[in-house]
Amino acid sequence: MARMIGSLMAMAALTGALVLGTAAGAQTAAPAENAAATADNAVLLTIFLKHDQSRPLSGLNAQLDKRGYYKAFPPAGTEVVSWYVMMGIGQVVTLRFPASRLREINRVLENTAWGSYRTEFYPTYDYKAVGIAAHDKATQ
Repeated sequence: MARMIGSLMAMAALTGALVLGTAAGAQTAAPAENAAATADNAVLLTIFLKHDQSRPLSGLNAQLDKRGYYKAFPPAGTEVVSWYVMMGIGQVVTLRFPASRLREINRVLENTAWGSYRTEFYPTYDYKAVGIAAHDKATQ
């Protein structure tokens, strides 16, 4: 009996995941490609592009060229805040763009960078003015 209940719960969870996954995948609204980043809609996204160290750099670059990585990334209308090489790791890129474009940025990297890089994403927001104001207030 317990095994049957466990199986029913697993099937219910799987069905729920499929339904929610289908609903999320059915989004048809196009990204706001012309939207400008403003104080109330901008996000920062720090992306770790970790090199596949089992392959030589020339092979990685050839794959990036073949997939059109540098043509597609960063997408037009995104602000590159910083772009560094971290020796032994790969590249670290921080972009600023409207939150509505997050899916577009992800898809560009999935389609062009995967295979040459393993990716990690860290979405953040600009806290500099708040942090400086708090520091100034505390030191007065």
